[in-house]
Amino acid sequence: MVGDLAARVRVALESADLGAIGELLHPNVRWGAPDDPEPSCQNRAQVLAWYRRGRKSGIRTRVTEVVAHGDKILLGLKVVGTAAAGELGGEADRWQVLTVDEGQIVDIRGFDDRGEAAAHAGVPF
Repeated sequence: MVGDLAARVRVALESADLGAIGELLHPNVRWGAPDDPEPSCQNRAQVLAWYRRGRKSGIRTRVTEVVAHGDKILLGLKVVGTAAAGELGGEADRWQVLTVDEGQIVDIRGFDDRGEAAAHAGVPF
């Protein structure tokens, strides 16, 4: 089941279809830093607004990796259009760990380091 959702995540993000992304998110999804108990995004509407703002400001992502493991999905991304990406020559590697419950994403945590993200997701290096 998580593997099927992982494939849908890839398609939704690669197409930048906010409707498709929204369908994957639990209404009370949370998104933030790995150790943030009160992330700034605490529901579907806030997450989708974040995506909208990013797209409007020129931020683009390309999915580089999707690994389903247990109730987690490790997502690798190449990001362009951010200050960090500019400092790194145009692209920045980023990772997210998505937690899945009953077929929907209930939690998203962002990482700058793949090793930390993989450990959080329980994915072998």
